[in-house]
Amino acid sequence: MTDQATAAPQGTPEIPGKPTSASRTTLSHIMTQADTNLLGTVHGGVIMKLVDDAAGAVAGRHSGGPAVTASMDEMAFLEPVRVGDLVHVKAQVNWTGRTSMEVGVRVLAERWNESTPATQVGSAYLVFAAVDADGRPRRVPPVLPETERDRRRYQEAQIRRTHRLARRRAILELREKRAAEGFED
Repeated sequence: MTDQATAAPQGTPEIPGKPTSASRTTLSHIMTQADTNLLGTVHGGVIMKLVDDAAGAVAGRHSGGPAVTASMDEMAFLEPVRVGDLVHVKAQVNWTGRTSMEVGVRVLAERWNESTPATQVGSAYLVFAAVDADGRPRRVPPVLPETERDRRRYQEAQIRRTHRLARRRAILELREKRAAEGFED
């Protein structure tokens, strides 16, 4: 599944693609009292760090080296997480461009001492940029969706990318217009 964003530039050798399963991972962590906020539930920031950790591991695996968080989209907190919950953070690459990739993350929680099914408590989409030793962008392998669910995630990631770029363009255009009208920000 190659498009303009994953096609190699003229004169650049094609990088072999990697299937979604090659870098998919799950990180698990038991929530403790140290993770809680004033309401007695786990801080959203603690969950966000776990999300970034899992997504970073996936991005590094997929790209074959260092990758840095460029943005986080749509972090949704669906249910509170409590002390004693065993949290599972599942991540996979949904889409790749030339030097960036979107990683989708699902956060599940279950009581550590019960054998009930885990409940989805959050989700997020993060964009990572692959970097070389000097911090400059480097190419990433195309992701090869394997299942119908992977193909759906790939297509949805393309929609999110289109929206991110359009939003960025619109904001820059507004700032330029306001600057031309003499407004200071």
